[in-house]
Amino acid sequence: MSQAVKQVVCMKWAKLYGPEYVNRLYAMVRSNVTGPLRFVCLTDDPTGIRAEVECLPCTSINVTSKWKETGWRKISLFAPSERLLGFTGDWLFIDLDVVVTGNMDGFFEYEPERPFVVMRNWTQMDKVIGNTSVYRFRVGCATHLLEKLEREGLEAQLLKYPNSQTFISNEIGNIMHFWPDAWCALFKVQCIPAWPMRLFQAPVIPKGCKIIAFPGMPNPPDAAVGSWPEKKFYKRLYKRIRPAHWIPKIWQESEDKIRRIG
Repeated sequence: MSQAVKQVVCMKWAKLYGPEYVNRLYAMVRSNVTGPLRFVCLTDDPTGIRAEVECLPCTSINVTSKWKETGWRKISLFAPSERLLGFTGDWLFIDLDVVVTGNMDGFFEYEPERPFVVMRNWTQMDKVIGNTSVYRFRVGCATHLLEKLEREGLEAQLLKYPNSQTFISNEIGNIMHFWPDAWCALFKVQCIPAWPMRLFQAPVIPKGCKIIAFPGMPNPPDAAVGSWPEKKFYKRLYKRIRPAHWIPKIWQESEDKIRRIG
């Protein structure tokens, strides 16, 4: 019996992230997923992206707004199949600035009847909000999100929601479900020791964690060397961390593994 193809999609546009982010993500996913894999990057510039990645045109939202090229662009993934490059079935979306720390098969197998499963937003535990760094969606399950955004305009949503993941969480309806809590972590919440111990103790990988997300700063390359970029002087006093040496180790081990398995 043939195994179902596991479908993964990421997005890269403009200059915020270089091709190395896509390449590292592919290596981490491939080395932590069993069976056949389709890995797609929706991008406006495939230069430098490894051959194993299927590069397709980056989808967009039809709005006139200076914010359309921010994270709101990810709402385009809630388009119907005919507008989403013919995609069908279930897809796992992963942000480029994550580190994969464990086997990922569960993300494709967990409660397969659910059309939308997302990471919990650990910074807003008093609210039912998903962190869209990692989510599985069924193509066509929530086309009303894109329709509403394009019909009412992005500025109208910004009056109610500070970002796209808050918009999704509040507007998607009762189909939203969360991954098991241990699977996904936020680097700044679960990995960094509390102040002042972070000055002496290095960041850790939480037990049972499969993916660590890095929204905002620091991003993974910064965290790997113990840097936390911050423009405001007073925040630099406490935004300090030790190097997370396990990040480059994971990158290297992922590359080594996929070379062995071919």
